[in-house]
Amino acid sequence: MLDFDWRPRLNTLTRNAWGLTFGDGVQAAEPTPSEQITRGLHRDLYRFGPQIGTNPVLLVPPLAAPAQCYDLRPGQSLAAHLLDSGRTPYLVDYGTMTSADRGLGFEAWVDDIIPEALRHVSELHDGAPVDLIGWSLGGTISLLTGAAHADLPIRTITAIGTPVDYTEIAAIAPLRAIGRITGDRPLTTATWALGGLPAPVVQASYRVTALQRELTKPWFIARNLHDTETLARMESIDKFMAAMPGYPARFFHQICTQLILGNTLAAGQFRLGSRTVELSALSVPVLAVGGTDDVIAPVASVARITDLLTGAPSVRFETAPGSHLGLLAGPGAKQTTWAQIDDFLSETAPQLV
Repeated sequence: MLDFDWRPRLNTLTRNAWGLTFGDGVQAAEPTPSEQITRGLHRDLYRFGPQIGTNPVLLVPPLAAPAQCYDLRPGQSLAAHLLDSGRTPYLVDYGTMTSADRGLGFEAWVDDIIPEALRHVSELHDGAPVDLIGWSLGGTISLLTGAAHADLPIRTITAIGTPVDYTEIAAIAPLRAIGRITGDRPLTTATWALGGLPAPVVQASYRVTALQRELTKPWFIARNLHDTETLARMESIDKFMAAMPGYPARFFHQICTQLILGNTLAAGQFRLGSRTVELSALSVPVLAVGGTDDVIAPVASVARITDLLTGAPSVRFETAPGSHLGLLAGPGAKQTTWAQIDDFLSETAPQLV
C-alpha cells in the first residue's frame, strides 16, 4: 500500500482558495525592476534593468491597455526576456485617460509622444537607432510613426497582433454592416459627449472577445486549484483586463471612421490631420506576428501588411499560437513570439567586418 502524503496538496488547495476569494491573490506580483527616466503627461518613460546596456528597444503599448502588458509577471514578461537577451528595454506609459483628453488623436502619439521617447532613448545610447516593438494598436502607432518620420532613429519595427485589414475581423463585421448605413454616428456620438470610451466599456468589450474563457472560468479554477502557477497566470490576465483604461474621444473616432469603417490602413494609408501618411514610406525592416487563435487581430488581418510596405528593405511575417494577449504574454510565447523577435533582431543587426 502506497504511503501518500496528501497534506502538501491540501495546503496548496486551501491557500489558493483563500487567495482567490478573501486574500490578495495566489501569488504576489513581481514586476521586473525598472527606473523612471522621464515624466510627462501620457509619456512617462521607464527603463528595465539596473543600468544602460546595449541594443535599445522601445516598447509601445496600445491605448486602452495598461503598459504592464509587456511585464505581466515572471514568465509572462517580454521586457524581462529582452533584458535577459542582452538588450535594454524601455517602455512609454500613457497613464490614465480622462475626459480632459478628448481631443487627443493618433497625431499626439505619432507626431509627439513616441518620437520624443525615441529621441530620448537614442540620446541615452549615444545616438544609436532604436528597435520599436508594438502590440496591437501599439504596432499601428509604431508603423505610422516610422512612416511619418523618416528622420527618427528607428532601426526596426516589430508589430505583434496588429490588425491591418479590418474586413478580416469577424468580431466587428456587425459594426461595419451598420456603419455602411448609418455612418460613424452610432459609434462616436456618445463618446464625444463623454470625452472618450470609458474604461468599463473597454474592459467589458475585451471580455466579450474571450467569452468562452469567462464562461468556463469557475470550472477552470476548480480543476487547477492545486496548480499555483496556472492560477497565477489566470490572475495576471484578470488583473490586466481590470486595469484597462479608456480611449480619448478623438482617438476612438479615428478608429471608427478610418480603421473599422473606412479600412484605410489596408490600402496603406492613414489620415493625420490635413496630411495622409503612406505606409509605403516606411524604410526600416519590419516583423509582423499574427496569432492563430486571435479573434481581435486574425492572421489574415495581420498578414495584409506584407503587401503594403513596399519601401521597407525587408518585411517578415510569422504566425504563432495564442490569443490576442496570449500571443504577447502567454505561457508559450517564449518559444514562439519571443523567439521570432530574437531571430528578427539578430538577423537585422549590423554585420561586423
